[in-house]
Amino acid sequence: MKTKSYILSIDQGTSGTKAIIFDEFGEVIIKTTEPLTSYYPSTGFVEQDPNEIYKSVINAVKNCVSKFNLKYPGQEKNIVSCGISNQRETFVIWDKNGDPLHNAVVWQCKRSANICENLKNQNLETLINKSTGLTIDPYFSATKVTWLYENNSKIKTAIDSKNAFFGTVDTWLLYKLTNGKSYKTEYTNASRTLFFNIYNLKWDVELLKIFKIDNINLPEVTFSSDFFGFSNFEGAFDNPLAITGIIGDSQAAFFGEECFSIGMAKATLGTGSSILWNVENLSNKTENGMLTTIGWSIENQVNYAVEGVIVSCGSTLEWLKNQMGIFASHQEIEPMAISLKDNEGVYLIPAFSGMGAPYWQKNWKASIHGLTFGTTKEHLVRAALESIAFQIKDVISSIEVETKTALKELKVNGGITANKFLMQFLADLLSTQITSMGITDVSAWGAALISGLGVNIWNSIDSIPNTSPNRIKRYTPNLNNNIQDYYDEWLSIIDSKTK
Repeated sequence: MKTKSYILSIDQGTSGTKAIIFDEFGEVIIKTTEPLTSYYPSTGFVEQDPNEIYKSVINAVKNCVSKFNLKYPGQEKNIVSCGISNQRETFVIWDKNGDPLHNAVVWQCKRSANICENLKNQNLETLINKSTGLTIDPYFSATKVTWLYENNSKIKTAIDSKNAFFGTVDTWLLYKLTNGKSYKTEYTNASRTLFFNIYNLKWDVELLKIFKIDNINLPEVTFSSDFFGFSNFEGAFDNPLAITGIIGDSQAAFFGEECFSIGMAKATLGTGSSILWNVENLSNKTENGMLTTIGWSIENQVNYAVEGVIVSCGSTLEWLKNQMGIFASHQEIEPMAISLKDNEGVYLIPAFSGMGAPYWQKNWKASIHGLTFGTTKEHLVRAALESIAFQIKDVISSIEVETKTALKELKVNGGITANKFLMQFLADLLSTQITSMGITDVSAWGAALISGLGVNIWNSIDSIPNTSPNRIKRYTPNLNNNIQDYYDEWLSIIDSKTK
C-alpha cells in the first residue's frame, strides 16, 4: 500500500501567516495562523518588521507541525516538501550579516508617488512597460527602493558599497530559513519589482540604473517549481525539509484555481483584488490599463497572464464596519443587500487609496452618489458590494478588448465569495458562469501544488488531482434583468471623475 504524502504550505500574507499541511489530494490536515502587524509611520507609508514577518512564519510552522505530530505520530517523515506563497511587491533590504537595514516596505505604501510622477514626466512609461509589463506606480517595488536610496543615508551607503541585498518577502524568508545559504527568488515575484524583464527573464540593467540601484545585490531567479534549499524551521522538523516551490500569492491562487488554458481567469477577493487571465505567451505592450505578468512557471515552461489590480474590495466593507459602524458582523451584509429590490441609484466609488486597473488614478478620492433622505444603511452596504462587481467588470471588459477573446469562466476565491448576493450579481453582470472551487486557502494550495511538482509527487500539470465536485459552487447568470443599466450608471459616474 502506498504511503500517503503530505506537503507543508506557507502562505505569508499582509495581515498574517498561515501554515497548512495538505495531503496529496488537497485536503487540509492541519492549519495554523499567526497575525502580523503593519506600521504607518507617516501618511501613505506602510511598513512591517522583517523579523516579525520571519517569526510569524516560524511560529505558524512550529505550531502546525506540533499539531500534526499529535494527530499523526510517527508520520512527520511523510511531509515531503514545503511550498511558499507570499505578498508579492513587499520587499526587504538587508546587509551581508543578514540584518535588515530598514523595515519591509509594503505593497500598499505610497511614499514614492512623486518619484513615479517624475519618471512619467521623463517619458519612461513605455520603456518600463516594454520590459516589465507593468505601469509606473508606487504599488510595485522599484520606486520605493529609489525613495529609500534618496532618503535613507544608511541604505544609500550600503547600496553604493554593494552591501545591500534586495529581496521580496519570499527571498527574505528563504535567506533566513537557510541561514543565508540560499539567495533566490522565482519568476512571478521577480516580475512584480518593476526592474525584471519578463521576456528575457533577467534583471534589467538599464532600469536598475534609472532607479539608481544598479549596485544593489539581487537574488538568482528560477522557476516557481524548483529546489530552493533545506530548512528545519528552527527545530520544527527533526530533519531538514526541502523547499521546492515558491510563488507570489495571487499567482499561487491562479495556479491553485487550475487556470491552465487560454481564456480562463481567476479573481481573488481580499483586501483588494487581483484578476489574472491566462494568455499563454504574450510579448507585446498591453493597453487599457492592464498589466502583463508571469502567471506561473515550472521547469522549461513560463506561463504569462494579463492582470488587473483592484485596490479596494474587502477594505471598503471594513471601512463601513469599522469607521462608519454600518454593521457589526460580516454575516449581516448579505441579508442587508437582499432586503432591497434594487440599488435605488446609490453608488459608491471606492477610491480610498485611488483606483487601480483599468484607471490607475492614485489621486482620486472615494465618493458616494445618489443619496436621498430615503437612503439607509442597506443602500450603502449594497453599493459597496456592487462596487466590487463593477470594478471586476471594468477589468474583465478591458482584458477582453486587450486579448480579443471572451471570458470562458471566472473562478473566484477569498472570504468575500461566501456572499451569495455578490456572486450572483457578478455572474449576472458578466453574463458568465462564476465558479468557487470551495478551497478556502487556494493560495496555499497553489503553493502546495507547485512544491509537489518540484518534488515529483505529480509528474506534470495533467496529473494534478481534480477538485472534489462536492466543494464546487457555481453561479449561473440570469440574463433577464436590468443589471446593464446599473453598470452604465457606474461608468457615467466614473467618466465624470475623469473630467
